[in-house]
Amino acid sequence: MSAPNSSYDPVEVTALKADQVDAMVSAALAAVAAARDLDGLKAVRSAHAGDRSPLALANREIGALPPQARKDAGMRVGRARSAVNQALAARAVELEAEAEARMLVEETVDVTLPWDREPRGARHPLTTLQELVGDVFVAMGWEVAEGPELEAEWLNFDALNLGPDHPARTMQDTFWLEPADGGLVLRTHTSPVQARTMLERTPPIYVVCPGRVFRTDELDATHTPVFNQVEGLVVDRGITMAHLKGTLDHFAEAMFGEGITTRFRPSYFPFTEPSAEVDLVCFVCRGQEPAVATCRTCKGEGWIEWGGCGVVNPRVLTACGVDAETYTGFAFGMGLERTLMFRHGVGDMRDLVEGDVRFTEAFGTEIS
Repeated sequence: MSAPNSSYDPVEVTALKADQVDAMVSAALAAVAAARDLDGLKAVRSAHAGDRSPLALANREIGALPPQARKDAGMRVGRARSAVNQALAARAVELEAEAEARMLVEETVDVTLPWDREPRGARHPLTTLQELVGDVFVAMGWEVAEGPELEAEWLNFDALNLGPDHPARTMQDTFWLEPADGGLVLRTHTSPVQARTMLERTPPIYVVCPGRVFRTDELDATHTPVFNQVEGLVVDRGITMAHLKGTLDHFAEAMFGEGITTRFRPSYFPFTEPSAEVDLVCFVCRGQEPAVATCRTCKGEGWIEWGGCGVVNPRVLTACGVDAETYTGFAFGMGLERTLMFRHGVGDMRDLVEGDVRFTEAFGTEIS
């Protein structure tokens, strides 16, 4: 009767011999230690622990051994692969720590460096002044009214008692849109907003109308073809010049400081009757001797011209659908550029429109 041959010495596959496995492990550990970053370690992992690595291929050969030899070969290859994987894991921890430390150095932010090396920018002073003017009148219970800059000829002129032959209607003062008989202009004042308000609302009316206007002036130190106005309109029962004077005195104080008052000089405007020029007491010398004699701001007058005003002409009220027998009103208008120049000592109107950031930066983001 036959029995198993216990003295059988199987022939091992060459890749599974102890010296060959040890060589694979040594090569893998050397490659792991030589990896300088995580990308390099990833390549080492693929070469020495991946599906096509020498140890993986040797593991596949275990099945070709006789049964008696598989156990030893399997343990040998298993220990080798485990040693390589442990080395890979340990090196990955080291390289991740190095990468984080390097990132902290390379991406660090020096909080002691100046934070305002770039200018913060600024709002244009005309914008902030226009908002301030609106706030002054809203605080008095008025409303801010707006209208289009492209305006109908009738609203810009006829409704305001500026007849067909008035010199302001000529091409020398007004920007007309083509065709010339189309009846459209770039508004020459914000008074059309007042006319629109009277046409749309029933008195009492208390509105202030800031906005951009256009006239065919040459650009120089005191004139610009595009500028900003603020006009006010009140229509109510029993309104007089006294109400107008009190309103403008309050407005002047809000713009130029406590104690600034106004005076009226008789004048003529087609849309108001009676009409007056508005002067401010000089906010530098206050009209007081001996300072007034040498004051460069008012040139010794003690007063500075500011704008125009008057009682709304009954013809304007009637043209806009308001009963002139029941209601009266007043209106006024000032240039915002002129007001800004007075408030801040701006000497040249061109500074307001040339877009030089060095000019606007001085005003910052002020609101009042």
